[in-house]
Amino acid sequence: MTSGSLRVEVERDAEAAARRGAVEIAQAARTAVDANGSFAIAVSGGTTPWAMFRALSDHDVPWDAVGIWQVDERIAPRGHDDRGLTHLDASLPDDARSRIVAMPVDGLDPSDDVACEAAASAYSATLPDAFDVIHLGLGDDGHTASLAPGDPVLEVRDRDVAITGVYRGRRRMTLTFPVLDRALRILWIATGAPKAEPLRTLVARDPSIPAARVTTPDQLAIVDLEAAGSL
Repeated sequence: MTSGSLRVEVERDAEAAARRGAVEIAQAARTAVDANGSFAIAVSGGTTPWAMFRALSDHDVPWDAVGIWQVDERIAPRGHDDRGLTHLDASLPDDARSRIVAMPVDGLDPSDDVACEAAASAYSATLPDAFDVIHLGLGDDGHTASLAPGDPVLEVRDRDVAITGVYRGRRRMTLTFPVLDRALRILWIATGAPKAEPLRTLVARDPSIPAARVTTPDQLAIVDLEAAGSL
């Protein structure tokens, strides 16, 4: 189904959605490398994409021409289970791990606003002009990246990377809407019954949730039957 710029593909379960997402990323990487010599992707944290990253090992991806950035990251010690990087390292194929450009949150004091903003600015300087693909998740409250309801970062338009307030126990570094909107494609992955209501809101393009405020023209959502609900 299609709603405005958003296309929705429904797979039978979370594993099938993960495999379909891996196919989409691998195809996009090969196409971009053939056309331009490189492929830039930003990937989100959370549990949903881990199976998708693992499934990439089944595909032919020109990893030596790929750059992998983080969409967001919790400010927590390196190796901590809260860190998206911990699970990204554990899930990606061996050849892909060296391609990660990690958000520089190691050793940051989340109460030191000056240091946090300096780290965000440093990460911003590493970003490509526009990502070929940005992978986004969908929170049960409608957040995406670390753009959560009510957080001041929702209004940031003059920076590509920003620091959030405390959300579910952690401050985070996140890409902002201007970066998401410049991407050539957004790839949403949403699975499980708790995602059904925010997915309906996203499909309706209702800006009451942060996810629906992403305006990138080319958006594909790969979801499972539980998340699709009554779509």
